[in-house]
Amino acid sequence: MTAPLSLAAAIAGQAAGPDGYARLEVGEAAWEALAAGCAAGLHDLSALWADEGLIRMALSDSERALRAIASLRPEGGVYPSVARHHAPALRLERAMRDLYGMRPEGLPDPRPWLDHGRWPGRLNDARYEFLPADGEGLHQVAVGPIHASIIEPGHFRFTANGETVVRLEQRLGYVHKGIEVLLAGADLERGARLAGRISGDSTVAYGWAFASAVEAALGWRVPPRAVLLRAIMAELERMAHHIGDVGAICNDASVIAIHAQCALAREDVLAIAQACFGHRLMMDRIVPGGVTDDLSPEGIGTVRNLVGRLDATRAEIRRVYDSMPSLQDRTVTTGITRPELVRQYAAGGFVGRAAGRAFDARKTFAYGPYGILDFALSTRTAGDVDARLMVRLDEIEESVRLMSQLLDRLTPGAICSEPPALVAGEGAALVEAFRGDVFVSVRLGSDGRLARVHARDASSFQWPLLEAAIEGNIIADFPICNKSFNCSYSGHDL
Repeated sequence: MTAPLSLAAAIAGQAAGPDGYARLEVGEAAWEALAAGCAAGLHDLSALWADEGLIRMALSDSERALRAIASLRPEGGVYPSVARHHAPALRLERAMRDLYGMRPEGLPDPRPWLDHGRWPGRLNDARYEFLPADGEGLHQVAVGPIHASIIEPGHFRFTANGETVVRLEQRLGYVHKGIEVLLAGADLERGARLAGRISGDSTVAYGWAFASAVEAALGWRVPPRAVLLRAIMAELERMAHHIGDVGAICNDASVIAIHAQCALAREDVLAIAQACFGHRLMMDRIVPGGVTDDLSPEGIGTVRNLVGRLDATRAEIRRVYDSMPSLQDRTVTTGITRPELVRQYAAGGFVGRAAGRAFDARKTFAYGPYGILDFALSTRTAGDVDARLMVRLDEIEESVRLMSQLLDRLTPGAICSEPPALVAGEGAALVEAFRGDVFVSVRLGSDGRLARVHARDASSFQWPLLEAAIEGNIIADFPICNKSFNCSYSGHDL
């Protein structure tokens, strides 16, 4: 067996770059040792991607606030599989093989992931085989990829004994759109627009992560007012989607009154975003160097009134929820995510925090302006639908507190700065979106254009946990469990 190597030992004596990441060039032995370190719980896997003949692995150690990007140059595109040691790398490696032809040696599951046999120049001779489940009286139920309403496509294959789920297996990749190829060679303006469209419900977070990575690569300073405005937009995005999710979870339990109230509250946030920043989702408002739209004195008052209304709505929803045992009967003990799996997959956001993993990029790897703000990190331990809903409500309350601090700190000033000379460079960023941490790595060519961009959504490490959470539940509880995760299809499929 490969002896695990800790991140702290690997980067001993090496300073981190402006983005907070140390860079390591490693051989196969160190690569496998770092992978084994993930499996041993010495550090977390943050991302895994290919970059012009290199395999790169982003790692983090939350306890010591350490981050690094390890790079390996494989022989002939073959490299030691990370998933052979650490299961959370499995889908990342399957996707990387589909996209770039890199071949992970010892990969436990050789099936394609994003490639559905429809890409030009590729043959689709083999039928996709779902994993078998043996046992008396088992049957399969296939759901999707096309679903009711306007949700994105994904296939869910249930193996059940009567109504009880024995196994759930997902097949995703239906909304793969080639974002990484589209970004290659793009200028910074187009790159920012594409990054903001990776997952539309996290457009602010992705825009911020992309901009921060570019700014780190170029040494580009952002005006203080712009940093505060970015956080105001991020908290508006967080509140809008959290309150929407609370309503959607209750709707799946047939409590339509709460759903309606949450829908009105979400619309209130989106309308204020439109009025203050010119776009309901605040898409394209964060750009490298700052932001495009300022917040007027009238806008500040409008946002203060909004968060007051939203906090009152949150408190009323909590009161009604607590008074409805029939609703809690659908949420309590349903879809439990085990803490050991949450730790193994380094799951962020409400999925992780509802099962006791106290990680939030705004605190653990604080970026401006969160390092100087006062807010609590809400966690639960039950790991069920109820806990995930409660974390959302708690985070709305904290976002209200954060918003007051941000608005109080706004002082007149520039909202965007001129770019420095465009040169070759690298940068990475970790930003807390409403469903968890998003990672973006950027490499700029000597012409200042994007040579390589890789993005990793929080959903990449949350989707597999949904498979585990539904086991032992009845099929009819899958919609409410699925909604309590609310993983992104678009952010995962890239």
